[in-house]
Amino acid sequence: MKHRRPAPPPRPSAPLLLAASLAASLAIVPVRAADALEPVVVTATRTPVAALDYAGSATRLAAPELALVGATHSSEALNRAAGSFLQRGSGQEVLVALRSPVLTGAGACGAFLVLEDDVPIRPVGFCNVNQLFEVNFEQAGAIEVLRGPGVGVLGANAIHGVVNVLSARAARLPAFGVGLATGSDAYRQVRLATAGRFGDETAAGLVAHYTRDGGWRDASGFTEAKLNASVDGRTSAGGAWRVALAATRLDQETAGFVGGFDAYRDERLRRSNANPEAYRDAWSARAIAEYRAADSTPGRFAARAYARTSRMDFLQHFLLGQPLEKNGQDSGGVLLGWSGTAGPLDWRAGLDLELARGRLVEDQARPTTGGSPVANAIRPVGLHYDYVVDARLAAPWAQVDWRPADRWTLTAAVRGEYVRYDHDNRMLAGNTAADGTPCPFGGCLYSRPADRDDAFRNLAPRLGATWRFAPGHSLYASAARGFRPPEATELYRLQRQQRVATLGSERIDALEAGLRGGTGSFDYAIAAYAMEKRNVILRDGAGFNVDEGRTRHRGIELEAAWSPLPVLTLGAGGTYARHTYRFDRAVDGGETIANGNDVDTAPRRLATLRAQWRPTDATTVELERVAVGPYFADAANRNRYPGHVLLNLRAGLALGGGWTARARVLNLADRAYADRADFAFGNWRYFPGRERAWFLELEYARPAAAGASR
Repeated sequence: MKHRRPAPPPRPSAPLLLAASLAASLAIVPVRAADALEPVVVTATRTPVAALDYAGSATRLAAPELALVGATHSSEALNRAAGSFLQRGSGQEVLVALRSPVLTGAGACGAFLVLEDDVPIRPVGFCNVNQLFEVNFEQAGAIEVLRGPGVGVLGANAIHGVVNVLSARAARLPAFGVGLATGSDAYRQVRLATAGRFGDETAAGLVAHYTRDGGWRDASGFTEAKLNASVDGRTSAGGAWRVALAATRLDQETAGFVGGFDAYRDERLRRSNANPEAYRDAWSARAIAEYRAADSTPGRFAARAYARTSRMDFLQHFLLGQPLEKNGQDSGGVLLGWSGTAGPLDWRAGLDLELARGRLVEDQARPTTGGSPVANAIRPVGLHYDYVVDARLAAPWAQVDWRPADRWTLTAAVRGEYVRYDHDNRMLAGNTAADGTPCPFGGCLYSRPADRDDAFRNLAPRLGATWRFAPGHSLYASAARGFRPPEATELYRLQRQQRVATLGSERIDALEAGLRGGTGSFDYAIAAYAMEKRNVILRDGAGFNVDEGRTRHRGIELEAAWSPLPVLTLGAGGTYARHTYRFDRAVDGGETIANGNDVDTAPRRLATLRAQWRPTDATTVELERVAVGPYFADAANRNRYPGHVLLNLRAGLALGGGWTARARVLNLADRAYADRADFAFGNWRYFPGRERAWFLELEYARPAAAGASR
């Protein structure tokens, strides 16, 4: 036990200390004051709403900020938002926390709703824990991060938060743009952008990039390509329409965990890769057609129709036997909406309809070795799973905004959702080998339920109030419920003797209050929340999927920016939160959860400090400090990662004539740290954080002709 790091006794004053330290840091440190002079609008609510009138927490990362960040991984951009903690795995892999612990397992991705241009990128029941690599965050026009459950009109998966990646609109793109980037470990990237107009009311645009990363660890790296194209215009009656296409491709050589206490501190170990055979190949494509009637149209109608497809093959190097998984989904749907005004009331209503088909195949090519005789014997060669699930969704929703006085807005919203899965098992049911041969020691590990149907009905209400108590400042409060039906893998990818998983939807109830505003030189947003999550799905000590978990979430978040001088912006973003178990249970892997323990991989403190200096109109320099507090690496709270602090330096220089140069140094102090620390099966294991890395970019953009933008 000499490798255990027991946690220090909790400090009751920690929230106050964090708030005080963040407030004090404003005298020496940014977030995004560059956008403070423009009204921030939240679009993920289906109808754009000014941030000052939104009864919830939202952060918008605008295009200039994203260009300066130049993210090579989604975590580099999204972790700038308070309450956001994305852990990078190998290559483009990621685990997400938004106002939550870092969640893992089959249903982890179901706690977060990922949108592209306000449309979910995956159907209900078929998310992927690494699905953020299916959106082009590198060339986004903006990214919205909404924290907390839903926004009333959104349904399944918006439990802990929403990420909405807004693609660059044609009117804001250059006539022609090209960018070249290079960096550490054979990193190379080519970016393209172009746009044009056809007549007075139609514009088309395209952005694309191709990236090759040699990988900083042995036998790792990836190649990636992404494309977004759109055409938008207006009808003769004043309506607006848009057609958009998105496509992504990823070929990745994957590096696994490094094992042993503090292995991430050893230069040789952290660069090693015990799984050089591991890989992940994936592609996705989405098409969206959108129409909005003119603002003056009574009962204004809006509709989006979409089609999506994705495929992924990856070697499950983290499992004994290393089975190969192949999965995919094809789906489509429509989002219908109507809106209008009746006196002091603004109303909206809609109906979402979706059809999807998902498939999963798991196949093991070689006999299992590396485990105990029992563990090897219950993992046979051949097919483990082969099933198809057809899903149907219908969800009506409505929202009313009432303004009883000039500065008040009261909001009431509700969404009902019905989801049905039709499961078709294409193998023998039960936990035998594929040919029906029984495994010793009570049967094979992999268990396949017989064909079955499952349906889930959920109702999610939301109440909110905002008060603009002074020009440019507002106070808000909200009460909301979020939910997610079980993922298909939680229902139909069973283990051991489990024949049926009788699971309900996870639900979370949340209360939140906040304050936001700005004066031009100082901008802030403060939020406090309390959430209770029930029916948490987990794998228990017998290896069964059950919905008997419960967790509690309490926290304070702060974002602020101050410009003491026209050339200097200082800012801070921080979170103090406790995410705790509210039940007792033995779980898979030999751990025991105790009521009141911290949820594993849930740092109580997260903070970013940034200083941005603009000595000339053409020059921007930013120094960023990112601090991750200690967290427990196991559910029993016996092993603790100490946290880390990183420095990042970024600079941009407009050279004139449409040319721009940028430079970045990540992990400037070359600190040894872990992107992810985990204690499992009696051992420490880590995804080591990248050593100091540098990147250089050169970009050219020829602006659109005069009058080309709207």
